[in-house]
Amino acid sequence: MKISTKGRYGLTIMIELAKNYGNGPVSLKTIAKDNDLSEHYLEQLVAPLRNASLVKSVRGAYGGYILAKAASEITAGDIIRVLEGPITPVEGIEDEEPAKQALWMRVRDAVKDVLDTTTLEDLKNHGDDDSQEPYMFYI
Repeated sequence: MKISTKGRYGLTIMIELAKNYGNGPVSLKTIAKDNDLSEHYLEQLVAPLRNASLVKSVRGAYGGYILAKAASEITAGDIIRVLEGPITPVEGIEDEEPAKQALWMRVRDAVKDVLDTTTLEDLKNHGDDDSQEPYMFYI
């Protein structure tokens, strides 16, 4: 399974909105500028997120977008499914032999588990915990 720029940039939009949750709307222009992304492309991505009730638009001079619910209630899986479609690592697994079918189903379930248990709150706060020692590799 490969996540395209739709999914990756959609996550970027949502993480930025989560960081600003409660502080009013954020414009796509600001998100595009801060992350060196195309504002036009972000406009295309935010429409399905709005249609899925993950974000709300606020009109006006100081308008933009806000999360439709708390960051702790939105998972990475919610966002990826809206922008990328169903989570399937392999097409047509029903035609595979049973051993491979079982493998692909385990892979699918593992990916779903990670995406469905990772909230925007988790992504927003990633890196805030500096108590963890970085990994040291010796060769």
